[in-house]
Amino acid sequence: MDAFVSKDKNYEEEYSENKFWKKVKKVAKKAGKEIISETFKLFYLILEKKVPIRAKAIAIAALGYFISPVDAIPDIAPLIGYVDDLGVITLAITQLKKHISSTIEKKAENKTAELFGE
Repeated sequence: MDAFVSKDKNYEEEYSENKFWKKVKKVAKKAGKEIISETFKLFYLILEKKVPIRAKAIAIAALGYFISPVDAIPDIAPLIGYVDDLGVITLAITQLKKHISSTIEKKAENKTAELFGE
């Protein structure tokens, strides 16, 4: 969780389910399938009852970073705008790997396919 908190910004405060879905709908095609699929893993991890609070906090902070309009690299930057988001999300996924069940993986996969029309 500490990796997602800077001295200027606590990204957990940016997260809400409503803001998450708005961001996904707005940027999915631009951000790409890979980053959206990974955000879905974090989203579904948050919803799991058996996942520890600390793990959920890491996921919430990473998704808060994704949602936040204040990024290290602005999302409007062509081609590289989502590199920092992917880095933060990948770091969170790496830290939370043991909590990402096959059920979470499948839900993320299905939602990604639904969103990208596959």
